[in-house]
Amino acid sequence: MTFVIPPVSQPTVEVLGTDDRFPVHRIYCVGRNYAKHAREMGMDPEREPPFFFAKPADALVANGTPVPYPPRNVQPAPRDRAGGAIGRGGRDIPLANALVHVYGYAVGNDLTRRDLQFEARETGPPLGRREGLRLLRPVSALRPAADRGHLEVARSGSR
Repeated sequence: MTFVIPPVSQPTVEVLGTDDRFPVHRIYCVGRNYAKHAREMGMDPEREPPFFFAKPADALVANGTPVPYPPRNVQPAPRDRAGGAIGRGGRDIPLANALVHVYGYAVGNDLTRRDLQFEARETGPPLGRREGLRLLRPVSALRPAADRGHLEVARSGSR
């Protein structure tokens, strides 16, 4: 088989303490899940629930790799994010069994184009133009859950 253009390489994330790589197929995100940010974007976090959206896998920047400054980004807004890597597929998974599917965790830094985000306040989702830019998601190495267990998420103050 030949390709009419070279195929894009599979984005991967380093696995902490090993030579292994974790292949990244999709990045799912939650929007409007922090009350302060929801208000900043002109939303009411008590009335408008969080929503889910996706980023392309090629938005990832490997641990230790320089991040190119986004062109025309007049308002960079780095925000720390925790991420989970799903290592086992499934469907209609009961909440009690959900963590069985988590391979590990990483810390990322979300470099959203704030100028575009504010411009799009009125239109709301979809977020592709402002969230789906290449190379705007630096990420640490994955820490396998099998090594140290699962993260515990604090719920107080998030909404």
